[in-house]
Order: sequence, then structure tokens, then C-alpha cells
Amino acid sequence: MIAGMSVPVLAAAGIRKGYGGAPALDGVSLAVGAGEVFGLLGPNGAGKTTLISILSGLAPADAGTVTLFGKPFTPADRDLRRLVGIGTQDLSIYPDLTARENLTFFGRLYGLRGRELAGRVAELLAAVGLADRANDRAGTFSGGMKRRLNLAAAVVHRPRVLFLDEPTTGVDPQSRNHIFEQVKALSAAGMTVIYTSHYMEEVQSLCPRIAVLDAGRVRACDTLPNLLKTLDATIHLSVAHPPEALAARLAAIDGVKAVAATAVGFELVADDIAPALARIAAACAELGAELTGVTATEPTLERVFLELTGHALRD
Repeated sequence: MIAGMSVPVLAAAGIRKGYGGAPALDGVSLAVGAGEVFGLLGPNGAGKTTLISILSGLAPADAGTVTLFGKPFTPADRDLRRLVGIGTQDLSIYPDLTARENLTFFGRLYGLRGRELAGRVAELLAAVGLADRANDRAGTFSGGMKRRLNLAAAVVHRPRVLFLDEPTTGVDPQSRNHIFEQVKALSAAGMTVIYTSHYMEEVQSLCPRIAVLDAGRVRACDTLPNLLKTLDATIHLSVAHPPEALAARLAAIDGVKAVAATAVGFELVADDIAPALARIAAACAELGAELTGVTATEPTLERVFLELTGHALRD
């Protein structure tokens, strides 16, 4: 159980799934709270697609359990599946239908009719910035417009849990920003979003809590600040004529883990940049060292991801 989360909206425990004897998922457990934008990361072949299929009720697990709003959830639970929306990586919209016809079609699949359906379609077309193109065929749209329509189709039935798989693939910056704002608005309205992307900066910006999946296992699952704390920061100092005692003084600073001399000064490894910088400045002043330049490299989600999953190419 996560601190502050009484009953998870979505929870998986010990999920296992194999294909032809090879495990795709090997004991995956995680929990997601109400209104959370939860990041799910993993390299190619990590098991993300399989996990999403199981968590969304599209495929059964070989072992383990999934609960949705505290109830056991399997592909046979049609009523619970209506609470789930999926924005697929491969576009689900029909190019020969207009934007309005696409949303109307998906709305009817979920049982929406009449004024309720027409009102919901109009609301979504406005929300994703396609009201003025409502009667144009989706096949004539740009990549960004198609992605925005795909998102609208995923939420036409007002799901309470939304899976978004690579929702910004191939879109322009304006459409990407629009999708971000829609995700934030959906979360603020109480919808739980499970967000997968290969764009680390997206996940770092949108998701307060993140799981990293690799080889069918959860390698880490924590808040973004806690994940970033697993790596150290690097600080490069340029010092004019450093005193002999400076290296030892820098190494003695609380939070500094290592000091190495460079051609222009020193490279420091520290666990937190802000307090380290203040102490470094004080140490230099104390010894009369002239500090001429400082650059700092903070941990990023991409660095954490590569540390957990490796640097080798995945095809």
C-alpha cells in the first residue's frame, strides 16, 4: 500500500504471463491511486504492452490478480471494463469517417445515444481543438490532429481509468502541448491515467510517480524525486590558482562523495546540488580560492532509466 492511498483504484499483484514458455511478465506488482498520472516506462521488449493488456482487461494473466476499484478484474468483467479507456499507440480512428462520425461510432459502442451522445461528441471535439474540423475525414488530418482525435475516442464514454500508450508519437509541439494539458485536466477531474512513453521528458513532466519495467519485472516504482535521488549529481568547478588545501577541504564537505582534479579545477560528485554549492562557495571563500565558474549536472529520469535497464540497444 502506498502512503496516503487508502484503496488503490487499480492494483496488480504477482502478475505472470508467458508466451511459448518465455516469460513476458514475471511477478509484476503495482498500485495506482485515484486521479494519479502514473508513468510506466520500459525499453522495447520489457513487457509493457502485455502488462497494459492485462491491466485494462483485454487479456488474462497466467497467474496473479488485478483489482479495479477494489474488485477482482478479468476480461470477463464487462461492467468493470466499461470504466476503462485505452488510447492505443496504433491509431484506432477510421480515416474514412469524419471526426464527428468517429466519436459517434465509439460512443455508440459504449451505449451512448441521442442528445447525450451528441453533446459528448461536441464537448470532446472542442476539448481537443477539432470543432472546426468536425465534418472533415480523419484521413485528411495531420499526425497531431489524429492523435488528439484518438485521445477523444478513448474518453468518449467517460472512463474512470485511462491507459495512454505513446500518445504523442509523431506529433507537432503544439499538439503535444495540447495533449499534455488534456491529460492534466482529466487527472484534475479525478480520472486515473496510466501513461507510457519513450519520451522521458514527458513522463518527468507529467507523472509524479513512475514504474520502470524491464525483462518482465518492476525494477523500480517510486515518486520522481525519490527515483532521482538514486543517482548523484556532478559539479564542475573552475578555480584560478587553487590552494593546495582546497581539494581536501572540498572532500570534507557534507554531501560531497568524491573530488577529482581537472585541468581547470575540480569535479565533485554530490548527493544534492543546492546545499553542496553553498558549502563549496563557503569553502572557497574560507581558503581565498577564486571560483571562476560552476556547472552542475543534476540526475534526470533518463539517466535513472538507463541505470536501471542498461545502455545497450533494444530492437
